Amino acid sequence: MAPLPGAELVQRPLQLYRYLLRCCRQLPTRGIQEHYRHAVRQSFRVHSDEDNPERIQQIIKRAIEDADWVMNKYKKQN
Repeated sequence: MAPLPGAELVQRPLQLYRYLLRCCRQLPTRGIQEHYRHAVRQSFRVHSDEDNPERIQQIIKRAIEDADWVMNKYKKQN
């Protein structure tokens, strides 16, 4: 299950970036939101030079799976 509706529509890195930032807004506290927002930005900086389309799709898939895990982690705590 995707963390937010629309995960299946994410095909490009910019779409992923926006999607992950929307996920961050759903987290319970400001500190947690800032932590994951920073992690998203850092990850995009690290992968900014990636030009292999297959690798980009792998990164997108993994990022959505990771976002799902994080969202479920905090949903269970509340």
